Amino acid sequence: MPPRINDDERLRRLEAVTDATLSRLETSDLLDELLERVCDLLDVDTAAILLMDPHAQQLVATAAKGLEEEVRAGFRVAVGRGFAGRVAETRRPVRITDVTPDEVVNPFLLEKGVRSLLGVPVLAGRDLLGVLHIGSLTRREFGDDDVKLLELVADRAAVAGRIRSAKLDRAAALALQRSLLPTRLPRVPGVELAARYIPGHATGIGGDWYDVFPLPSGWLGVVIGDVSGHGLASAVVMGRIRSALRAYALICDDPAEALTLLDRKVMHFEAGSLTTAVYAMVSPGRDRAVISTAGHLRPILAVPGRPPVLAAVPVDPPLGVAHPVGPRRSTAVPMPPGALLLCYTDGLVERRAQVIDEGLDRLLSIVRADAAEEVCATVMADTIADPPTDDVAVLAVRRRD
Repeated sequence: MPPRINDDERLRRLEAVTDATLSRLETSDLLDELLERVCDLLDVDTAAILLMDPHAQQLVATAAKGLEEEVRAGFRVAVGRGFAGRVAETRRPVRITDVTPDEVVNPFLLEKGVRSLLGVPVLAGRDLLGVLHIGSLTRREFGDDDVKLLELVADRAAVAGRIRSAKLDRAAALALQRSLLPTRLPRVPGVELAARYIPGHATGIGGDWYDVFPLPSGWLGVVIGDVSGHGLASAVVMGRIRSALRAYALICDDPAEALTLLDRKVMHFEAGSLTTAVYAMVSPGRDRAVISTAGHLRPILAVPGRPPVLAAVPVDPPLGVAHPVGPRRSTAVPMPPGALLLCYTDGLVERRAQVIDEGLDRLLSIVRADAAEEVCATVMADTIADPPTDDVAVLAVRRRD
């Protein structure tokens, strides 16, 4: 029987693992420090953390003490195979008092001469993040106190793993956004362009996007849209939809036709993704915009000397939603000299405990047929005064006087 630890020793172990200073370390340093401490506290010769690769369904050696070769070699083991694989599969602690080649597939454990092993799963809720295991070069029967301490260390590692994943997701999302949202709008004869984007969530990115592109025919393509959801997943879908619409714009002379093709693409390849969009084509003479709307809020048209209004265009169903067979519609909207077309996503006008009509009325009250940059600045200043809970994208197109 393993020796029972007294209360003082138990407290020492708990403090070593829950030490607040660990929280100040970077993820990789925190894992190394945890392994260093667990080797000392449990008097073992090896300790290792293998994190889960969900796509390959394999455990990947990420940090180790006494088994550094395992990490350098990028050791992987499938869930269900060997010692670590069994811990991952059962999601329960596994103890081996006498290690044999039949129970262990990791060559580094066998070469090291590890005699006894204890492993626990690293869990975050229902998600398996990896496996933490320790080993002794001498025969040892790991007791319940050892299991409890190792599970406590695994909980600490789980927090670090989640922070690491969140940072990676955020970095990937921000990089994707920079590649998808234009850093600089094109200089186009006859029009002024301005745009803004504000993330409404901690991830810093969502499914909102805007796009402007001159077409070979001389027309100007103007797009704003919103893919349901937030974070990296919706940003990836948004990127695919944005690229597809650009491709369809090159072969379609009608916005409704381009959105019809995009609808088929979303239904087939992006099933389950609800997407709204406005696609407008501004004529070479900049005197009119042909607009088609797929479930999206109608643009605002501001003409000098008149109050701004919602553009008189019909709203067809969103993309990717089954609806009665019927052609999507395009509507020509005149743009006299100085006229401004403001496209936006719902985050600009939606607020908690407020019907959307109130937000639209407020927006109509502040939009003017002014310079595109000034209009965007005014709209966003109002938004900052009443912070949104969703992403906000705004795109202004003004015909020069």
